[in-house]
Amino acid sequence: MDGMEVKLTAEPWRDNIDRDMSLAEHLTELRSCLFKAGAALVAGTAVSFYYLEQIIEALTAPVGQLYYLRPAEAFMVYLKIALLAGLILAAPMVLYQLYSFVRPALTLREKHYALCTIPIIIVLFLGGMLFSYYLVFPRAVEFFLGFGNGHVNPLISMESYLDFMLMLVVPFGFVFNIPVVLLLLAYLKLLPVHALGRYHKHVILAAFILAAFITPTPDIITQSLLALPMVVLYELSLVLCKLLLAS
Repeated sequence: MDGMEVKLTAEPWRDNIDRDMSLAEHLTELRSCLFKAGAALVAGTAVSFYYLEQIIEALTAPVGQLYYLRPAEAFMVYLKIALLAGLILAAPMVLYQLYSFVRPALTLREKHYALCTIPIIIVLFLGGMLFSYYLVFPRAVEFFLGFGNGHVNPLISMESYLDFMLMLVVPFGFVFNIPVVLLLLAYLKLLPVHALGRYHKHVILAAFILAAFITPTPDIITQSLLALPMVVLYELSLVLCKLLLAS
């Protein structure tokens, strides 16, 4: 139209995000992100302390009675559990603050992927830990308690029980994020999409070897409960890479 200039600009919400930032502004942004993430962790820990009795009851359900061998052991275990539960509750805010700090360096497409990836990472991590806690962890506890007899009876301390549970449960959270890792590597061109389909046999072998190292029990059932999800997640990653990234 005459006398009228049509000007296309970026979305208003991107103007203050995508502009170049000075070193001082980066440091200010980092301090702000760390403060918000720390505040979320403190709030999550406080909520966990409020429900600590219910959390302890749920975590100790596979064995029932536990003992503490040092005067401060019970307090330190309660503190550790509250912090871990608080970190889980604060994970969405912590990951979002990490995204907020790196956001100015991302393209619009990368921002979209990052925002979609954050909830997926959290869901997969929690899903992996729940999978281990309800299916793998009870079998491992039953296996080791089975060595007790009339002359040798288990006397499990709170600290050793918590360490054993974390050793077995937390790795499953990372394993369940295999699709996210492979998608990221494929997106960054560090792992060609067409190369993923060549290593099915290698992945199956590596999954069972890794499961043998992670799981504390030698029985094949417990190892398969970890190895088979890794294989399934690898195949899922292959399908997602072909659908989303193959060109």
